[in-house]
Amino acid sequence: MRVGGRCNGHRHSIAPARRPAARRAWCVARLVALTSAHHAGVGSPVVQPHHLGIEAGYIRTSDGVRLYYERVGHGPVVIAPFRLYLFDRFKQLADSYTVISYDMRDRGLSDPVSDTTRLTIQDDVRDLETVRAHFQVAKFSAIGWSYLGLMVVLYAIDHPDRVERIVQLGPVPPRFDARYPRELTAGDEDSVPDPAGVARLEQLRRHGYDHRHPQAYCVQEWTVLRFQLVGNPANVDRLGAGPCAIRNEWPVNLERHFKHSIASVARLRISSAQLAKVTVPVLTIHGTKDRNAPYGSGREWATVLPEARLLTIHGAAHAEFVEHPEIVFPAVRAFLAGGWPVQAERITRALQRD
Repeated sequence: MRVGGRCNGHRHSIAPARRPAARRAWCVARLVALTSAHHAGVGSPVVQPHHLGIEAGYIRTSDGVRLYYERVGHGPVVIAPFRLYLFDRFKQLADSYTVISYDMRDRGLSDPVSDTTRLTIQDDVRDLETVRAHFQVAKFSAIGWSYLGLMVVLYAIDHPDRVERIVQLGPVPPRFDARYPRELTAGDEDSVPDPAGVARLEQLRRHGYDHRHPQAYCVQEWTVLRFQLVGNPANVDRLGAGPCAIRNEWPVNLERHFKHSIASVARLRISSAQLAKVTVPVLTIHGTKDRNAPYGSGREWATVLPEARLLTIHGAAHAEFVEHPEIVFPAVRAFLAGGWPVQAERITRALQRD
């Protein structure tokens, strides 16, 4: 069977193979309530009242883009891109680690990027290196969710001496055009999210509502499409209020972003020799009901990376760390401490594709 769909004209494995509104919105998942933050000068931390002592500010890249970051804690360093969605959940690790999280270029509170040739996954790799260098971190553990699960592997290929360990959360496949057997997919992509709700969103788009009222449309889209992120619809409110308070996250702006960033992912061809360079331990956590990056993707990563193991969460969708924190965070802690979660398994049998 075919897995995935098209994102602004590009076939990919993140969005569902369905209606345009759903395809566009779910190229990269949106999931948690926004934290309050204030813009500041480049490199100058912002004082934010918080009992954990969070430092926040901007880091300028070599091409002039400001990346918004937050840092908290002390100890071995963990870097998790996608601050907008991950930081509030993963800052709990600050009792044992220094947690650094930042918004990618053109996302969250980072600068919008008008030059679309600089919206590639290769730019994301370079930005991660910029963040590491800014904080003068010799070696760190990386956490990558969704397409960033792929990105952190690319970083490890380019900078093998800088990475201690890697956690992949619901990673997209190594190859853009991956196809998996039905039993390695969610299997309900045609009914989740609600087709009637998706039809209403398409009607709003046909009438230009998303352009005339971009924030209001974002809220309506989130209300309908957020169900795709959870395996159990009863868990949907755990996702929070959504990302619509931030202009970069409005669908009308993400459309341009995804058109170029997803195209760069589609062009990737990672060789076996390159994957063999990733000799650090990799924990891949994947839900069997993931509709954004199919479960087969997680199994494939655990097969092709030399030191990877897979932790399967049955019934979880793309936001597994929101739905099942009682599984994810103890597993991540055990892994970062140098061990393996008891649920993690080696996948030695080659993946059977359709």
